[in-house]
Amino acid sequence: MIKSYKDLDVYNLSHKLAMDIFFLSRGFPKEELYSLTSQIVRSSRSISGNIVEGWAKRAYPKKFKNQLIDALGSSAETENWIRFSKDCGYISNEQFEDYSSRLEQIAKMITKLHQNWK
Repeated sequence: MIKSYKDLDVYNLSHKLAMDIFFLSRGFPKEELYSLTSQIVRSSRSISGNIVEGWAKRAYPKKFKNQLIDALGSSAETENWIRFSKDCGYISNEQFEDYSSRLEQIAKMITKLHQNWK
């Protein structure tokens, strides 16, 4: 039984991903602090943030689903910044593949939750 957003696997996976990205980004060059680093941390945190905000509005299915759509958009944005991180040489191809795969899994889970919610 799901009693809280903390019971949603997609929330837990997206929160873990955001924390992993935060620690990964600490190794980025200082000149990226106000650009790539800021963008990737913000967008990755927005995934779980939108899930939580939507959960608070779950009594209104349309509002909850809109927040899930926003979370999906944030996951796509994060994938974009992960790709930039790889292309700039800040992360390896293996790291890119790992994060990209995790983002794809989260996006599929968000989509399924959106499709199956009431």
